[in-house]
Amino acid sequence: MTQQLDIRSIMDRLPHRYPMLLVDRVIDLVPQKKITAIKNISVSDPYMQGAHGLPPALIVEAMAQAAALFSFADEGDQQRPGKGKAVYYFLGIDDASFIKPVVAGDQLRIEVAALRLSRALCKYRGQAFVKDELVAQASILCAIRDAAEPAGA
Repeated sequence: MTQQLDIRSIMDRLPHRYPMLLVDRVIDLVPQKKITAIKNISVSDPYMQGAHGLPPALIVEAMAQAAALFSFADEGDQQRPGKGKAVYYFLGIDDASFIKPVVAGDQLRIEVAALRLSRALCKYRGQAFVKDELVAQASILCAIRDAAEPAGA
């Protein structure tokens, strides 16, 4: 079963808000497998002011936000904390490459696939495309914790 999410559904699931909400729409979400999301890049975005392109760190952040949406998909691991009761931590990035700049007017298509999912740790492979051209890729490691659980636990 695939799902799609509009901006309101995304905002219900992520704590991020403009200008740091970096997912505009989810066009395909297959729980436990993959997600495809869209981010429209505008010249009026504050991080584009004076920039020669979307900063690579924000491309990785967009991948992490898409992964978070994917991690809390309705058909996820039943042992994970419930919606609104979990905190999602970005732990690390491996094998990142930034191939081509992403500029104002581009539509970034973010594809994230599960490499390893567990109750507490998740590893993903993210790729970002403009049209059908790969512009960035990375492996992302994230942790899911119960919001009531201390950060050091």
